[in-house]
Amino acid sequence: MTDETHTHAQHEHAPHEHAQNEHAQHERAHNETEQVKDDITAAEVTGQEARARLKELVEEIDIAALTTRDARGNLVSRPMSTREVDEAGDIWFFTLDDSKKVDETERHHEVGLAYLDTSGHRYVSVAGRADVVHDRARMERLYSPSLDIWFEDGLETDGLALLRVTPVSSEYWEPRQGKLATAAGMLKALVTHETPDDTMIHGRV
Repeated sequence: MTDETHTHAQHEHAPHEHAQNEHAQHERAHNETEQVKDDITAAEVTGQEARARLKELVEEIDIAALTTRDARGNLVSRPMSTREVDEAGDIWFFTLDDSKKVDETERHHEVGLAYLDTSGHRYVSVAGRADVVHDRARMERLYSPSLDIWFEDGLETDGLALLRVTPVSSEYWEPRQGKLATAAGMLKALVTHETPDDTMIHGRV
């Protein structure tokens, strides 16, 4: 075979090899995309598992920002210490009958709760309905001396009441592999300009 014939044969095979390479690259890209989708889907948690984890997160983080609507319709938030998430999923707090939050929840029962653990990258959002409850037995069970800072006479504080929030919908986010791995994933996202969705677990109830 002459050099000219050999060169001609190479040119004939080149388009075919190029097409094969493009197809292989396309397959790799498709598989990688599907893997990312699977990773993100795997991070979604629902049902009883999400409900149980939500209870744990709320009780561990403890302090929530309770958002109500005032007489003018403005949103107002304040910190509240969580006393319990019961078996039905209701979230309980202590309050006073003559407080603004009680007045606001009686006007507009719809409220929001936000729990933030910034050091652990754990977050909870709850939309629900608030009601004031006077249940002495539950108060005795849920009250602790640490609350004396806000209620000087303890359980005998005049107007002491419970605020129950019944969730309508809830969501939470937490690291998939611990704080260090999450921080590394977020740093990588800053460099690559990609959203680090697959570093977090997202639960819905």
